Amino acid sequence: MPAFEERPWLSSYAEGVDADIPEVTESLVDMFETSVRRHSRRVALEFYGRETKYRELGDAVRRAAMGLRRLGVKRGDRVAIVLPNCPQHVVAFYAALRLGAIVVEHNPLYTPRELRHQFEDHGAKFAIVWDKVADLVAGFDADVRPAGVVAVDVSRALPFGKRFALRLPLPKARDARAALTARPTVRSVRDWNDVVDVRPLPARHPRPEIDDVALLQYTSGTSGTPKAAILTHRNLRANAMQGRAWVPGMLPGREVFYGVLPFFHAYGLTLCLTFAMSVGARLVLFPRFELEAVLEAVKRTPPTFLPAVPPIYDALSRAAERRKDVDLSSIRFAISGAMSLPVPTVERWEDVTGGLLVEGYGMTEASPVAIGNPMGPTRRPGTVGVPFPSTDIRVVDRDDPRVDLGPGEAGELLLKGPQIFAGYWNRPEETQATLLPGGWLRTGDIVTVSEDGFVSIVDRAKELIVTGGFNVSPSEVELVLVGHPDVLGAAVVGLPRRDGGEDVTAVVELREGAVFDAGALRDFARSGLAGYKVPKHVHVVDELPRSLVGKVLRRQVRDSLIGG
Repeated sequence: MPAFEERPWLSSYAEGVDADIPEVTESLVDMFETSVRRHSRRVALEFYGRETKYRELGDAVRRAAMGLRRLGVKRGDRVAIVLPNCPQHVVAFYAALRLGAIVVEHNPLYTPRELRHQFEDHGAKFAIVWDKVADLVAGFDADVRPAGVVAVDVSRALPFGKRFALRLPLPKARDARAALTARPTVRSVRDWNDVVDVRPLPARHPRPEIDDVALLQYTSGTSGTPKAAILTHRNLRANAMQGRAWVPGMLPGREVFYGVLPFFHAYGLTLCLTFAMSVGARLVLFPRFELEAVLEAVKRTPPTFLPAVPPIYDALSRAAERRKDVDLSSIRFAISGAMSLPVPTVERWEDVTGGLLVEGYGMTEASPVAIGNPMGPTRRPGTVGVPFPSTDIRVVDRDDPRVDLGPGEAGELLLKGPQIFAGYWNRPEETQATLLPGGWLRTGDIVTVSEDGFVSIVDRAKELIVTGGFNVSPSEVELVLVGHPDVLGAAVVGLPRRDGGEDVTAVVELREGAVFDAGALRDFARSGLAGYKVPKHVHVVDELPRSLVGKVLRRQVRDSLIGG
């Protein structure tokens, strides 16, 4: 029998947290509409001071659903969303789901190459995009281009006179041909405001079922290039319920969530776009984390719940230490994820806020949260915590997952629960390798588990780099670097930082006669990669270490850099 079948961690749960969540009986659409009914007069969204009440949000979703239906969106269609955090993003997300469509989230700052790769993979028929990149998406080749592209002017959601406040960098692409492979006509792009200026969708319109696919969320998974994790309504609703159960002191209809995490990331999507809506919270939206913008919002609308990553907690807590006009004491609950949480960060945060900051663990394939530190005195900084309600774990031999290991033994972490994904989109072999019989998910992370069930991350068997809370596939970065005419080979690794994250670092082998220019190589990488994927450091070596079959040995590269 698996060593942790008896769930020894239950004794460490915060008071009021049950061992299991109830059976999932509603879709995300049902969940959203329940909140609209229960909290109709409360504020649902706040965007730079402009407020939208739940009844207004519900009406906007119904109208958007009708507008999308008129465009031709139907059950099972993929609808790509390429937007920053904004009110229109929330509306588009739930409107597409209301029709039974499948949302596909994208980073709006991706380069043309990165976006095109994802559109080639999922084949979305419709796209709702930031107007700054609408021509890019509408200009894809005919076999990739969505049939309908809807452009959203995000600034229209700002209060009158505050349009200057919205500052977002544009995607960067040196190659104009990569940005626009075929010039779109004006008719190929519709305006969001025109699409949603219709009567509401009738209530009798068929609704999605809980086991329907709700979302395709791109991830590098446990290895390799980005691929789409298939997440059902059941998966995402269950994870929102698990999050609600984990925080027994939460007050439905009275909490204020800060949406500083991007919705195109699984962590931000679940903690803000679904969890916040499920408890009738006021969701304060930020297109990107800007310290001054967040501090200004704190004065206007003090937050009570802040999901974020360690660098954000550091920036806010240091500002509170330096400035008398910064008061973070309203934040009772904070959950950190996506990267390691240093103990000094916890201590500083809890000192300036008086609230709790706990670390969690998850992955896109788990919707994404599976493990967390208890919201109470039993929390154990330095670990990622214990399994969520209705979640089981195993620790197995990394080479043979049939062999279970016991407390204190380092092995690969397996997860099982209602939040575990249904597989990878159009990748049956990778699905089979990741989802084991019985519904167990191979995480690729090497952990130890204490006698009482607290999980500590030892190492990643996978070679993904975690920087700023985002996963970076070394293979993807290497592929871009070797496209440079001077580069013969490349190895990309993550080097640890003091804040718990990693720096993307490249080591390159040059062609004969080439002159090394680190800045030029980084600029070249920037033309094909999102900013966070661009190597922060570039080194040159005479020859990269390779295996007998010619594969670059990244671990040796990383060890040599750390040792040096």
